[in-house]
Amino acid sequence: MQQRKRSDSRHPASARTSRPEFTAAVRYRNGGRELFRVRNAVDMKDARAVVLAELDNVQSIMIALRD
Repeated sequence: MQQRKRSDSRHPASARTSRPEFTAAVRYRNGGRELFRVRNAVDMKDARAVVLAELDNVQSIMIALRD
């Protein structure tokens, strides 16, 4: 009988397909600023929506695709 090698099922194919990561530079109305890493977004428009949904008093936001 021939022995077959099992495939590695710990990481499904969908988990191996990486989503893009984005960096969000946020400036608040009080003059403060922060950088955030956005991992749960599909595209830049979605990344912007994710950040704006989580933060208050945002004056401006810049989104960039991470390499």
